Amino acid sequence: MKTVQQTVSMFVAAVAVCATFVAAAPAATAADQSGVVASERSFPKTSVARKDVLKESVSTDVKGNWGGIESLNVPKTKSQAEKDAEAKAEQERQEAAARAQQEAAAQQAAAASRSATRSSLESSSSASLTVNPPDSKTAAALVSYAEQFVGQVPYVWGGSTTSGWDCSGFVMYVFAQFGISLPHSSGAQAGYGTAVPSLASAQPGDIIANSAHAGIYVGNGMVVNALNPSQGTQITPVAWAFTGSYSIRRLL
Repeated sequence: MKTVQQTVSMFVAAVAVCATFVAAAPAATAADQSGVVASERSFPKTSVARKDVLKESVSTDVKGNWGGIESLNVPKTKSQAEKDAEAKAEQERQEAAARAQQEAAAQQAAAASRSATRSSLESSSSASLTVNPPDSKTAAALVSYAEQFVGQVPYVWGGSTTSGWDCSGFVMYVFAQFGISLPHSSGAQAGYGTAVPSLASAQPGDIIANSAHAGIYVGNGMVVNALNPSQGTQITPVAWAFTGSYSIRRLL
């Protein structure tokens, strides 16, 4: 009898253990399921994938306080090639400045040489030129004085001295020796003095001039004038010296 009771007790205990396992299994499953759900809520799934994961960022916007790093002044360094190029450019600049100074000095020396040569020629010409000064202030004396320069004084454009003169410079120089001041311009000289109506009425000592040429009438249809660079101061027919119209002016 006692043996039967022990067997029954062991059977009941075994059944109780099985029931405990059966009851505990659903609870664990529920706990596991609850844990999975909670995990899914903490780390939600996403269906959006970045397509530009390899794209380089180009943003330069710095937000927040980074200890002043966003305003750092980083010094730029030059490569050796850049330094060599700058050195070469500076050397070329210095060489160009030196050449300019040399050229300026050469030009000054040449100008001084020309001036000295011109002064020497003028002195030589004046020394070799022999003329008699006017003996009176008459028109006849003026013509006699002007004719002494024929074949002796060359034609020099812009000149007005015995070392060389142009047409109006010659007329201006001669009349200046008689106390009459004239401009260095043939066109302006054509307006001085009293007008003479024609060549037939002209007298020796009258000025014949237009905008291109000027001379001093010596009579018989002839004029003394600084003609051109190849002939210098000459006496020529009025028709040779002047083309077109001209003005005849009397000052003495």
